[in-house]
Amino acid sequence: MNGLADTIRGEGITHVIDATHPFAAEMSRNAIQACAQTGTQLIALERAPWLKAPGDNWIEVTDINAAVAALPAAPTNVFLAIGRQHIAPFAGKPQHAYTLRFVDPPEGSLPFAADVIVSRGPFTLQSELEMMRAREIAWIVARNSGGDGARAKIDAARMLGVPVIMISRPELPERRRVESVTEVMQWLGHSTRLGA
Repeated sequence: MNGLADTIRGEGITHVIDATHPFAAEMSRNAIQACAQTGTQLIALERAPWLKAPGDNWIEVTDINAAVAALPAAPTNVFLAIGRQHIAPFAGKPQHAYTLRFVDPPEGSLPFAADVIVSRGPFTLQSELEMMRAREIAWIVARNSGGDGARAKIDAARMLGVPVIMISRPELPERRRVESVTEVMQWLGHSTRLGA
């Protein structure tokens, strides 16, 4: 945090845009603290979270450990759609057959046996349905990242009747928040008209 505050002061920065991932809580907290410390204006560009729709079977939890606890005791097929940094706690329930999907192949060994898919999204509804059917996925664990790029798995789960353990976004101190680049540009006082 001190490093960011020093950079803001040293570079004469007047406005900070926090466009980090909705679950990059530590980075967002650092930005909030550094801007408060330096009196710098801050805005967060954050995609809207997914909202539960009719037919969704969500178990909403607050964090990764709660997600592990929410999985059933009996062995089942689980798709962990949470990113590689957060999988270690699931070693506490090694009886499940886990499917993981990463953008890049994992470096080193995983903390438990799992089937790894290396693929980059966005994924279509059809491809998610095919993957989930082929692997007989019975549970999904996902973070409520929002946006369209990763939504297909949520829609596929609804169609297949698969329960989703949905991890809520971390709570952050109050700050100005918008959901579009246009709103950020307006906040900065820039015109968003073509040719302006």
